[in-house]
Amino acid sequence: MSIIEIILVGVSLAMDAFAVSMCKGLSMPKINYKHALIIALFFGVFQAVMPLLGWLLGSAFEKYITTFDHWIAFGLLLILGTKALVDAIRDKDDDEKKEYKLDFKELTALAVATSIDALAVGVTFAFLQVSLALSVSLIGVITFVLCLLGVIIGNKFGSKWKKPASIAGGVVLILMGVKILLEHLGVIAW
Repeated sequence: MSIIEIILVGVSLAMDAFAVSMCKGLSMPKINYKHALIIALFFGVFQAVMPLLGWLLGSAFEKYITTFDHWIAFGLLLILGTKALVDAIRDKDDDEKKEYKLDFKELTALAVATSIDALAVGVTFAFLQVSLALSVSLIGVITFVLCLLGVIIGNKFGSKWKKPASIAGGVVLILMGVKILLEHLGVIAW
């Protein structure tokens, strides 16, 4: 596998995390770069660790992982998207005074949900001639950079249209979960 192919895999794996990072940026009243770095680091680390775990699991457990991974991702994204929608609808306009707090349980669930596909990619790495250290590093760095940009872009957009943007963010999470489920069930192909 060439370095270009690894970069392309890294970018494609990071897209879900990028979209979720934009949603996290939407929920910040103003940009907090420390929180943006933590969010990007969470997604980058999870996106790098999952292919490593997949590689370690190898083909022996592939059939078990792929039979339910899409259901886990769908469930997590549905729950978190619904929570985001409910929070946005209940939200009052006095949010400017609120301090944004990171919810590490939610962040962990989002990181797991968006990196499950990287686990499957790691399983395929076990059968390809690929530098595992290079692949895992590139995937993690690419995800980190894209997620940092996602938080910043989401915040810039969200500061002007916070409530509609938060509702859109919740809808995006739910749709991502539905997309993952439909892809794995063979209803749609990307």
